[in-house]
Amino acid sequence: MAALALNDEFARRHGPLVNRAGAIATSLFDCTAIDLRDAKDTAPGNPNARTVRLARGHMPALSRAADGEISLTYGDGVSEASLAMLLAAMSGPAEPIAADPESLSIFALADRLATSDIPVLINGPTGTGKEVLSRFIHARSDRRNGPFIAVNCAAMPEAMLEAMLFGHQKGAFTGATQASEGFMRAADGGTLLLDEIAEMPLQLQAKLLRALQEQEVVPIGATHPIKVNVRVIACANRDLPAEVAEGRFRADLYYRLNVFPLTLRPLRERPDDIAPLAFAMALRHAPDPARVPVLTEGALAMLKLHQWPGNVRELENVMRRALLLAHGKDLIAPEDIVFDSPARLVAAPAPTSMEALAAAAAAEAPRRLSSVVQISEARAIMETLEACGGNRGRAARELGISERTLRYRLASLREAGIEIGRTAVGGRR
Repeated sequence: MAALALNDEFARRHGPLVNRAGAIATSLFDCTAIDLRDAKDTAPGNPNARTVRLARGHMPALSRAADGEISLTYGDGVSEASLAMLLAAMSGPAEPIAADPESLSIFALADRLATSDIPVLINGPTGTGKEVLSRFIHARSDRRNGPFIAVNCAAMPEAMLEAMLFGHQKGAFTGATQASEGFMRAADGGTLLLDEIAEMPLQLQAKLLRALQEQEVVPIGATHPIKVNVRVIACANRDLPAEVAEGRFRADLYYRLNVFPLTLRPLRERPDDIAPLAFAMALRHAPDPARVPVLTEGALAMLKLHQWPGNVRELENVMRRALLLAHGKDLIAPEDIVFDSPARLVAAPAPTSMEALAAAAAAEAPRRLSSVVQISEARAIMETLEACGGNRGRAARELGISERTLRYRLASLREAGIEIGRTAVGGRR
């Protein structure tokens, strides 16, 4: 994987940011397909590369041209937002986006696994990016030019799963008006992803085990096996050892698949992934690609405080709402961040004052969006103040805002009847 090449003038202007991003990008992206250049650079570009133009400015900005070229303006080369914007801009359509050490270590291990053909079992909650990791392994393998076939075992009717997986001959059963090769033969020479493998019926698990052991399939209605050359990656969001113990999953198939297990943690345990993922989603879903709203440091702080029970899928929902609320603006501010449920912002029970606030808001009919935003903001500020021992200067830095802005936020919340501090909610100092 080639490293990013910087000329002297570009390095002088953008080196601090690009060097930080490059250390991450070389482990995730095909850097030979990225053309990083200064915004004023008029030299001919690489027609086969994704062009990202960088500029320094007081106001951060992000945009995508019709030809796919991305322009990025940033002020502070060492800020989290600048790094996240650049990583999002550099990523290709099918490439993973990560910055958290936990995630980067998983992708580094997956890169080494890609050179072999051993089965891989990826564990993790729903929405953590198991298919993205599977595609990464395929793209880094010798099978990259072969097919990548993803099969969701929970989404197919049980009666049809065998025929769809192994294929069938014409007339093998009612409705089989023509032969079908099945997913395993379709993946010949490439990679087969079996998502939600725990949902596969026990009887079919036995047939899958034999197919994996012998690298051959017997289509329904056929009498002779057909050889296949397939690398299998299985994903599970359940505890498979527990499923084996309960008799719902075959132990022999589990051990066949579990040659090298990988585990993706929930998004809340990978906080440094949140910002680059959020910017990538802003680029993907912005109504006007030529004017993509940029997340402020305060908005990023709110995202990192959330517990993300829905993981990356929930983050995508939040970002699509934020883009809608920020329509016509250049920035996504904390008030544009609306979570699925304010109660999910913290894992542990909140203090009594916030419980009272949530109960009061829940009693409103109809429930107003403004109150949801106020509750989310109040929780974020309160949690940060508590973590900083009440020190407003430290809390402001953690939230990515000035101390003056924090005082303004606290005053606004008090005017709304939300008191944060020694006094109860709804009271006055």
